[in-house]
Amino acid sequence: MSIDADLERIALQEKELQFDSFSLETAWALGSLLREMAVERKLGVVIDVTLFSMPVFYTALEGSTPDNPNWVRRKRNSVFRFLKSSYAVGLSLAQQETTLQAKFGLPDAEFAPHGGSFPIVVRGTGCVGAVTVSGLPQRDDHIMVVEALATLLGKDIDGLKLGE
Repeated sequence: MSIDADLERIALQEKELQFDSFSLETAWALGSLLREMAVERKLGVVIDVTLFSMPVFYTALEGSTPDNPNWVRRKRNSVFRFLKSSYAVGLSLAQQETTLQAKFGLPDAEFAPHGGSFPIVVRGTGCVGAVTVSGLPQRDDHIMVVEALATLLGKDIDGLKLGE
């Protein structure tokens, strides 16, 4: 799949995977769903749901590493800075053959334009937080988050999947 095609599909995901409202209970349901998916698939990941105002859900599963929480923080920072998925940020930079440091002066120690963090958007309000997974290859982290959001929102995942 080309970068252009992936970016087009991610834009569709970001448009479709929005909430009418988002509460602490919704955040917990989203984090719990991701945890259930990871446990069922025996995935060693860290899962985080953070609102701009506070962290709401966090879990580290067997097989995750001490590096994963830092990856979560850095990917989430990318979403909070650009208000789009960390994977879209990274693909856009790759397409432009540049980096966050070169283009925006943002340090790698604080920002990671790698797949796995997705904006939590409330229609009529905007981005209120981010949901992040770390521990798989970046594309797979992104796919897992999108699958959980689509499931929670009752959206058809087949129409939102990234191409092979």
